[in-house]
Amino acid sequence: MLEKFAQKLVKHRFFLIALALACAIALPFVFPDKYVIRIATVSLLYIMITLSLNLMVGYLGQMSFGHAAFYGIGAYTAAILTVTYHVPFLIAFLAAGIVAGLFGLLLGLPVLKLKGYYFTIITMVFCEIIRVVELNWMSLTRGPLGIMAIPKPAIFGYVFSTPLRIYFFMLVLVVLSTLAVRNLMNSRIGYAILAIRDDELAAEAMGIHVFRYKMIVFIISSLMVGLAGAFYAAYTSYIDPSSFAAAQSNNMLVMVIFGGLGNTVGSFIGAIVLTVLPELLRGMSQYRQLIYGVLLVVLMMVKPQGLLGDVNFKYIRQRMEQKKEETEALEK
Repeated sequence: MLEKFAQKLVKHRFFLIALALACAIALPFVFPDKYVIRIATVSLLYIMITLSLNLMVGYLGQMSFGHAAFYGIGAYTAAILTVTYHVPFLIAFLAAGIVAGLFGLLLGLPVLKLKGYYFTIITMVFCEIIRVVELNWMSLTRGPLGIMAIPKPAIFGYVFSTPLRIYFFMLVLVVLSTLAVRNLMNSRIGYAILAIRDDELAAEAMGIHVFRYKMIVFIISSLMVGLAGAFYAAYTSYIDPSSFAAAQSNNMLVMVIFGGLGNTVGSFIGAIVLTVLPELLRGMSQYRQLIYGVLLVVLMMVKPQGLLGDVNFKYIRQRMEQKKEETEALEK
């Protein structure tokens, strides 16, 4: 039943993509309330984060608990450059991604050679190290006081000062991130990544440079979440170390798993549902976390791979095209 539904999605994918984009554009005009726009903006932010983390966890098969560290590195880089050194937002935004990517490179060189749970453990330790640095380097990060009065995003003099403008700025970032991930996974690099995930030894025997491709994914993933961190800093105008603790990495990972490992559509669903659901349960303040937790546990019991984790849209599309070609050949 799920496969038939997936086939219908694949068949009408272009229409559905256009419809989803149209709904995203129309949403702030249909629901102009600032609260709704804020929730929608945060959902888009987490979509970008889950897309980047899904590259590591879903497509490459490397369980990482250190994404909050790169998120914080991007946020603090942008905040320090714009507040302390008065660097224009666009330059600070790009620098945040580059710095986060460089940290990904430095961490990946020794760590990506590890196998099994060792990689996961090191990423957890790295996340805690970065949080401690952010907390204690008073002269640079202002420690627990945080960095305040971070300027709003501005590009070539155009300031994204209103919730509506910021929403559309984030929407553009999500569209670009989605296209980047899609093009990457449809390239030779993407096929190599999937081969490594399915069987690392077999991929190496086929001549695939496993370590090189792992590094590429790790750097791209770190860079993307660093850019998300830069946006977060400018959006909230205030950051402190508590925003980038290990719990944040756990939330990111839950969103990826909830939507489905190795599934781009699943990243959208996981980020949106797990951002909106706590807000819908806000009226049940006493039981909100309990209900939220129970729903997640039930889902993991029923669908361990996430909502769309066992749905391969690319394979379904290829099989549908093959059947179409066979049908046309028989008719001739």
